[in-house]
Amino acid sequence: MDGLLTYDSVEICYNGNPVVQDISFSLKPGEILGVAGESGSGKSTMIRAALGILGQEGMVTRGDIWFEGKNLPDLPEKEMEQIRGARIGMIFQDTGASFCPIRTIGSQLHEALDAHEKVTRKESDSRALELLEKLGLPDGRRILDSYPFQLSGGMNQRVGIAAAMLLNPVVLLADEPTSALDVTVQRQAVEEMLLMRQLYGTAIILVTHNIGVIEAMADSVLVLREGHMVEYGPAAQVLGAPQNAYTRELLAAVPRLRREQPGG
Repeated sequence: MDGLLTYDSVEICYNGNPVVQDISFSLKPGEILGVAGESGSGKSTMIRAALGILGQEGMVTRGDIWFEGKNLPDLPEKEMEQIRGARIGMIFQDTGASFCPIRTIGSQLHEALDAHEKVTRKESDSRALELLEKLGLPDGRRILDSYPFQLSGGMNQRVGIAAAMLLNPVVLLADEPTSALDVTVQRQAVEEMLLMRQLYGTAIILVTHNIGVIEAMADSVLVLREGHMVEYGPAAQVLGAPQNAYTRELLAAVPRLRREQPGG
């Protein structure tokens, strides 16, 4: 499989027990892949493996994860540090909670940028303000000068999504980025991620149990059940005419969050 990020027969174990088995897919530049499945199906584990953040007990025990000609599980930590954030970004379920409560958003964004490319605070603020404006986040200066507790949970999450894009990674791994949000903010977050793809050509792997969000965003869909792939293909095919009974069950059980049509 030839793609930007390719999983080839990947198995992931925790303490020697396989939790994800025989996963193969290929993410193309600019593609959005939705990964669906119930809690505990291995969705988050699958994407965390790409960044080498499985913790002490977890490891890729079979297969390869190829990115820009390199097999990620084989890379030394020093090299992974250069890829993490700068080439492959990550949005966590509660990104807002990962902000330090006693430092301003602006100082934390500067620190994240400065770790990969030496920039002044003025330069990082300028880049952050430009990105926040592009993403339709109101009053960027106030956001940068705020402490996390001064912003709503939904705003913290949207700023977290923007923060993941500051280094302009070519791949964004989004781990349940909308699950803690109400429906209005969910839609804003979805539009924000779609806009990043439009502006920067970012490829995204979107992990969620919310098929409605996948329906609103994804070009292709991978369905996981108990660590196994049960279906993988173009979104229209998987969502419109699922071949697997489990996929049909998932689709029957969820509310919809449709992408608004232009002018609609």
